[in-house]
Amino acid sequence: MSEKIIDLGGVIDPMDFYGPANANFNYLTGKFPQLKIVARGGTMKLLGSEEQIARFEDRFAQLIRYYQRYGHISPQVLDQVFDTPLHARPASAPAGVNGASGNGGGDGSVADDVTVYGNNGNIVRARTANQQKLVELYDKNDLLFAVGPAGSGKTYTAIALAVRALKNKEVKRIILTRPAVEAGEKLGFLPGDMKEKLDPYLQPLYDALNDMIPPKKLQDYMEEGIVQIAPLAYMRGRTLDNAFVILDEAQNTILSQIKMFLTRMGRNAKFIVTGDVTQVDLPNRQDSGLMPAIEMLRKIKGIAVVEFDKKDIVRHELVGRIVQAFEKHSTH
Repeated sequence: MSEKIIDLGGVIDPMDFYGPANANFNYLTGKFPQLKIVARGGTMKLLGSEEQIARFEDRFAQLIRYYQRYGHISPQVLDQVFDTPLHARPASAPAGVNGASGNGGGDGSVADDVTVYGNNGNIVRARTANQQKLVELYDKNDLLFAVGPAGSGKTYTAIALAVRALKNKEVKRIILTRPAVEAGEKLGFLPGDMKEKLDPYLQPLYDALNDMIPPKKLQDYMEEGIVQIAPLAYMRGRTLDNAFVILDEAQNTILSQIKMFLTRMGRNAKFIVTGDVTQVDLPNRQDSGLMPAIEMLRKIKGIAVVEFDKKDIVRHELVGRIVQAFEKHSTH
């Protein structure tokens, strides 16, 4: 029987590693039933065969590289890292992760991983493989579709790319839009004018922008038309040049609406369409035009599709379980 002590200090925050109520640690030990793993504070003691200990160390090194790049760990991450064949790179580790240093970048630089610097010095970066894929495909495509479940970071990553493009002067304005389809509520019964009725519906877009642009500056941008947030119907007839345009909640559009939106694309424009096909609020779910549009367009050069899944969910860990439960229910 061999013994190995692993010091967590300096490579990973023990609280992140162990997880709430030791959930991550307990999940991890279940993957190595032949090893005895004892955790005390910032250290782990491994007891078992040399082969099993070596296998654990290989996986643990991959986990640390993931953590240094994305800054979080969950049971879903542990599944990807510890269940992937050793000769393959984990699905959660995009190119460059295997060479990551303690700073989290492929060449030792944090800046390589940063999508944009938010308010109060907060760093906004891709936290999952598919978020990273969206960032990488942005450079090669002018139209991107990002589809997947709630909480997977589709819209947030898209808005981070938009803010970065504006800060880098790649575009002159950001336009965020959603179809004005009620999720079980009637907009007409809400108080106020049209803007006041729609503002609560568009609040998730405001929330993301408020993370990345100082409030006063964002207010100035909106007054000057540099940042625009509007319902999809307001896009008709416009030509959107020098703009980064995001259509959110696109599962609530019919095919003709998506066509109308996409044909607004002008010179030097970037478009991202996000949606969750499991949350269609149209009276007839079959009317959703998102997936038909993707199937028509996915093979066209300059267009890319990123399909997020429950492994990308970075909200509370219960969100992933909730999504999975609803998926199982819908198949019965």
